[in-house]
Amino acid sequence: MIPRCLLIYSMAFVLLTVAPGVFAQDTGNMVRDISRAIERGNARDMARFFGTNVDLYIPRAEGTFSKSQSEIIIRDFFSRNTPASFTVSRQGSMRDGSVYVIGRLSTNEGHSYRCYFLIKNISQNFFLHHIQFELQ
Repeated sequence: MIPRCLLIYSMAFVLLTVAPGVFAQDTGNMVRDISRAIERGNARDMARFFGTNVDLYIPRAEGTFSKSQSEIIIRDFFSRNTPASFTVSRQGSMRDGSVYVIGRLSTNEGHSYRCYFLIKNISQNFFLHHIQFELQ
């Protein structure tokens, strides 16, 4: 028979070593899907990852907006700036488990935007929390 404390420590060890990999896999898929949505100019696909509120810093809109408002604002941004390509130049993790991504959006209109987005860890759930498009 295995002592109870050994069983508890073993279970804790497994959770602590496996769980970060599971979260990394989930956020990795989110980064891929969000990046594809940006490249395609698809605000609806981006909105799937929004939390209750989203911090937006894009031309003509800066502030914290609801999920539905954010989708409309981003849809408007993409209608004025049709994406031609999106490339991720850097991504990393923060201490709280959040993930940031920095990339470059090129548009059919000939503009280039530095893009930054943050996938935030809120109560063990990940949401697209912050989006920024800055004209270069």
